[in-house]
Amino acid sequence: MSADPPLPAFDELIHQPTRLTVVAFLSGCAEAEFRAVREGCGVSESALSKVAATLEAAAYLRIRRGYVGKRPRTWLRLTPEGRHALASHLAELQRIAADATALGAALAEETAQA
Repeated sequence: MSADPPLPAFDELIHQPTRLTVVAFLSGCAEAEFRAVREGCGVSESALSKVAATLEAAAYLRIRRGYVGKRPRTWLRLTPEGRHALASHLAELQRIAADATALGAALAEETAQA
């Protein structure tokens, strides 16, 4: 009998699709204005606010508020912890995909030999 495959080591915080989208978007830049993140990720303002607050509480994201002229602006950036969490999460997804591909190939080979 073969050993059970290991359980996925997902980062449950990042695994949620909207959070994953925001973290992936921010991984491509040093910092981004709230509006650019909202538009780039295709999420509503309220959804992005909730995601940002959740990720900030986990120390994966930093929120900076300031002004451009007299207009208030908000900028978001991933912390080193957030970048590490994303890299680890993506590595786990790649491991799962590679394991599934290998298993599928082994089963196909067994079927072909039978």
